Amino acid sequence: MRNMTCGAPRRHLIAFAVPLLLGNWLQLLYNAVDSIIAGRFIGRSALAAEGIAGPVMNLVILAISGLCIGAGVLMSEAYGAGDSDGLRRSLGSLLGFGCMLCTAVAAAGFAAAPLILRALAVPQDILNLTTVYLRITFLGAPFTFLYNALAAGFKSVGDTKTPLRFLAFSAILNAGLDLVFLGLLGFGIVCSAVTTVVAEAASAALAVFWLRKKTPELCPGRETLLPDRRLLARILAYGGPTALQQAVQPIGKVLIQGQVNALGVSAIAAFNAATRVDDFACIPEQGISAAISTYIAQNRGAGKRERILPGFFAGLSLEAAYWLLVFAVVTLLRTPIISLFIRGEGKAEVVALGSRYLSYMAVFYLWPAMTNGFQGFYRGMGKMKVTLLGTFIQTGIRVLVTLLLAPRIGLDGIAFACVTGWTAMLLFEVPYAWHVSRREKLVKGEIRK
Repeated sequence: MRNMTCGAPRRHLIAFAVPLLLGNWLQLLYNAVDSIIAGRFIGRSALAAEGIAGPVMNLVILAISGLCIGAGVLMSEAYGAGDSDGLRRSLGSLLGFGCMLCTAVAAAGFAAAPLILRALAVPQDILNLTTVYLRITFLGAPFTFLYNALAAGFKSVGDTKTPLRFLAFSAILNAGLDLVFLGLLGFGIVCSAVTTVVAEAASAALAVFWLRKKTPELCPGRETLLPDRRLLARILAYGGPTALQQAVQPIGKVLIQGQVNALGVSAIAAFNAATRVDDFACIPEQGISAAISTYIAQNRGAGKRERILPGFFAGLSLEAAYWLLVFAVVTLLRTPIISLFIRGEGKAEVVALGSRYLSYMAVFYLWPAMTNGFQGFYRGMGKMKVTLLGTFIQTGIRVLVTLLLAPRIGLDGIAFACVTGWTAMLLFEVPYAWHVSRREKLVKGEIRK
């Protein structure tokens, strides 16, 4: 556990964020391994199928993680205030409600998969393949929730190393199973989906074991698994807007994917490979954002408001440093990175399209680094509706610009749409952050009466 209410902000943020960054990279690595193995051992159609199913599943996964992120802020406040009973009951209510909800989502997604994919205008020659893949991955939703909920509990008390261990195990397991069953034994994309679900279940099982055996101070009692109405209302007040906000982005990606699908199979495959790199750039930036949120929430709970802005600015500097690293790597290695995802027929076209897209995005990744920093500030301050509005602005403008540019200039238009949306989001969030700081009297370190 890590108490962030005393000591140097930057030290706390780095200690909290580094395991999150490693965990993000591991998560993204085994997602990328799925795509690399699918593209190299099964073919271009399999890579395209995963690229189409990915945004649909991300809609579910990010909504789950949004609910858990919001609940994690509530738990961080309880921990900062020394309310151990409230911390355990909050986690229990989250687990009870979320498991029921995600089981229903898995069943609905399994049944609706063909309708979803037809609505996305998936090419007929890969429709059946994509449907099977999507249905199987939907079945992993309850395991995804269980892991994310318990990880939120661990993170709320400053422990980011424990979730990292479980994620590392599941990443290695997933990669190993893929290499054996797809690479050596030649099974198809159905097996790729099954190995992903198995890895998710393994990480959830490990998290449950650790909670019960190693962290009894955090473990909720059985009676708390029946959601407490008052606590559930607070969890939804925090987690609901965050879940909706997290879901808005993949909805936008699904709409954008529809435009990519109209560009042909090579463009679909290139975009899928390139967006794996996008994920390595942007998702770890969300890890730094989570560190900012937890730091601010703990200090709010402890009544130490004078520590909030120094921690926030330290977090923004970490976001900028991470962007510099990503910019250098992507600029230098974008072509060989895209080449990893494909071989055989159509490789040259896929690599050329993906490499050109990344040449723009390497520069543009600075924008989400800053937006994630401000999102962390607002979540830590309990301003969940502000994060939701900012994401609506970003996603809406991004989709509109994509609709205008993608049919005319292809994947380049999607890159320009991204930076346009992020710019609009910052134009809203930066001035409003100053307003919130003045209203909450953070500028001079005064506590609002």
